[in-house]
Order: sequence, then structure tokens, then C-alpha cells
Amino acid sequence: MSSAQTGPAQPVSPLRRFLLFLETIKFEHSIFALPFAVAAAFMVSAGWPDWGGFGWIVLAMISMRTFGMAANRQIDAGIDARNPRTASRPTATGVVSRFQLSAYMMVSGGVFVISTFQLDSMAWPLAPIPLAVMIGYPYLKRFTWLAHFGMGVVYLIVPPAVSIALTGTLPAWAIIMGFAGMFWVAGFDVLYATADRKVDMEQGLHSIPQRFGLAAAINTTRLLHLSAAVLLFVAGGVIGAGALYYAGAAAATALLAYENSLVSARDLSRLNMAFFTMNGAIAVVFGVFAAADAVVFG
Repeated sequence: MSSAQTGPAQPVSPLRRFLLFLETIKFEHSIFALPFAVAAAFMVSAGWPDWGGFGWIVLAMISMRTFGMAANRQIDAGIDARNPRTASRPTATGVVSRFQLSAYMMVSGGVFVISTFQLDSMAWPLAPIPLAVMIGYPYLKRFTWLAHFGMGVVYLIVPPAVSIALTGTLPAWAIIMGFAGMFWVAGFDVLYATADRKVDMEQGLHSIPQRFGLAAAINTTRLLHLSAAVLLFVAGGVIGAGALYYAGAAAATALLAYENSLVSARDLSRLNMAFFTMNGAIAVVFGVFAAADAVVFG
């Protein structure tokens, strides 16, 4: 027996717990949603948006995602603790406690509501909807393999919500772009779920990979991403977008095709690259081109 003794666990400061929380929710991945909101803000403004309203949109998006990720970690703490891939998360081990998660949820939810009330009054009564969707999404995998679309609905909301928040109107292009975002996000959520297929089967959780197998899941992702690409072009046609918008949509389509080429049912070794790196790149590229198009072509 080793003579070395394990000392008492070192206390974790509140600041360290907060940083661990941000790391656990992948705070930097707010980039996935922001470009769609930025693009919608520029497009609905037909150029540069009002910077005050734009700032509140950005704050609302970041706080809404933080609320949703905190809710996800809170609701799924037990599931995460039984999954080897996620068992070391501070929210699964208890280093970041359920009480602290609840506090982060309350603060971020409060910031989201405050941000919403700085925007068009048409948005005020709608503020609870994205919060409810965020809370509901983690429960879906307990009941249905369509759970991936629960995540997608969050992104379906983004362009219409931005339009309502800035102008009080809901144009058709914003709805179409919202569906493009939904199919894009649902597709990469299906792809990401392939990593947990066996664990989901053991825990009685539902997903497309768990229900239909890896090959069907990857084909589903490809179909959803193709649908997303088509809808981006359709949205551009409806709003009368210029060349830069279509260049961004074409670049996003090419990157989606490349993302889907990285994985197959026989080889998931590049899953993290496909999920994290490529989706961030796709969102930024499209967002920048769409915003630039609105400035240049109005």
C-alpha cells in the first residue's frame, strides 16, 4: 500500500467556479448563434442597424444561450454523471453545484428579459417563449428521437425574434432563414449525438443515432444541412439580397459539404472538428457576408 495520503480537497473560489461554469457550457460557442442574429439585424435594417438596439440584441442572445446551457447542465446533471464522456464536467461532479447553476440561470434569464424590454414592445410578451424552449429541450431526449429539433427550434426563433425586436414586424424572409437555422442546428445535433449512441441506449435516452443507427444519422444530417443551404438561398431571393449574400450562402453550403465529408458511419474520429470548428466557421462566414450585403446593397 502506498504511503502517500490524499489531503483534503482544496476549496474552489466563487470566481473559479464561475470560470468552470463558463468552460462547461462552452461560452465561446455563443458564436454559433450570434452570426444569424447579426445577419438578421443588418438585413431587417437594410444596412447598419441602430447600435443601441443592436447591442441589446447581442446581450439578449448571449444571455439566452447562457440560460439555456445552464438549464441543460442542471436538468442533465445525473445523465452526464453516468456518461464517461461527460462525467468529469464540474456540473456532473458537483464542483459547480445545482444551487449555483440555478443562480446562473436566474441571472442570465433576468439579463435576457431586461434586454428584451429595451427593444420593441412587440417583443415583450414573447420573451418567455425562448426561455421555455430552452428548459424543455433537455427533457425531449427522455421521450422522443425527434429531440434534436428541440435544439433547432431555438435557432428557428432567432431571425424572426430579431426582426420583431428591432422593427415590430415579421417578414417572410426572417421565417425562412429561421427554418434554415433550425435545420442546420438540428443536423449538427444529430451528428454530435453519434458520440453518445451506446450510452443513450444504456440509459434509455432517445436520439436518431440511437433509434436508427449511425449510417441513418449521418444521412439525416446531410439531408438537414442540404435543406438549410437551400433555404438560405430562398431567403435571399425573398428579400432581394445582393451578390455578397449569395456568396456567403454559397460559402456556407461548401463548408457544410466539407463538414459532412469529415465523418462517416465507419469513422467518427474527426467528429469534434466537424462539430466545433466547422460550425463556428460556417456561422461566421455566413453572418459576415449577409451583414456586408445589407450594408452595400441595402
